[in-house]
Amino acid sequence: MKPIHLRLPATSANLGPGFDSLAVALKLYLDIDARPSERMMVQAAGRDTEICGTVENNLLIDTYREVLAAQSREFVPLSLEVRNEIPLGMGCGSSAAVRLAAAALASHFGGLAWSGERILAEAARLEGHPDNAAACWLGGFVASASEGDTVQAVSIAPPAGWRAVIVMPERPVATTTSRAVLPDTYARKDVVANLQRVALLTAAFATGRADAMAIAMGDRLHQPFRGKVCPLLPRLLPLAGKDGVAGVALSGAGPGVLLLTVSENAAKQARDLAAAEMEGLGRIEFLTCELESRPVRF
Repeated sequence: MKPIHLRLPATSANLGPGFDSLAVALKLYLDIDARPSERMMVQAAGRDTEICGTVENNLLIDTYREVLAAQSREFVPLSLEVRNEIPLGMGCGSSAAVRLAAAALASHFGGLAWSGERILAEAARLEGHPDNAAACWLGGFVASASEGDTVQAVSIAPPAGWRAVIVMPERPVATTTSRAVLPDTYARKDVVANLQRVALLTAAFATGRADAMAIAMGDRLHQPFRGKVCPLLPRLLPLAGKDGVAGVALSGAGPGVLLLTVSENAAKQARDLAAAEMEGLGRIEFLTCELESRPVRF
């Protein structure tokens, strides 16, 4: 079996109103080189090596093993070289990138010969929703929906030069914790408001209308509740439309917050503006990256 190289980008999902349906790929990557081996081995570099470099309790290895077992295929031990730039537990799609990688490795080394669509569907099933996985697999700004075992997704290339500033607290928040604060039902007016903004946000990305982002990235379905466990969000939401900040949204389930900007200079302005709002919230990390417009997986 031939070695394989995978490169999968970080993603920021929801983007405000697009709960479990919208996401955008970011130029921060998980790179994996894999080859058959006598036993499982991992060499890790980059972020969170203490997590990425273990053999036990490793999401990549555990998911790879799970997919092979579900398809009644023999487990093939691998030697993995992992280079990770994606923050873990910060709402940047790290689990989606890992699950896509695991499904792709199982397809390759398990002889499944899955299509790209099948790999994406498997990762979305494991994730429980398609948004991060679809953007990670396709690149760009992606709208997605699942129907049974099928994922339909459409990628739109974002305008050149647009950047994300990700503002992250010191401690991660589990997605399960962030989802636990959400209500079971919503008022019709709030659902309608989100539908309007999802439509506007999609059109704004497609046409490069940064001036629409401050309103288009508004949300009533998850962000008002997640502010309880993601304290950066209420501090940063008022920055939308100010000094280089086109729009503001929780990145995925948080706790990181995405500031959308349209240029390198605007990203610097946004970062400075955000830093001034962070007093008293502990150690804060800023990551600035361009939006990824294309698939980069092989």
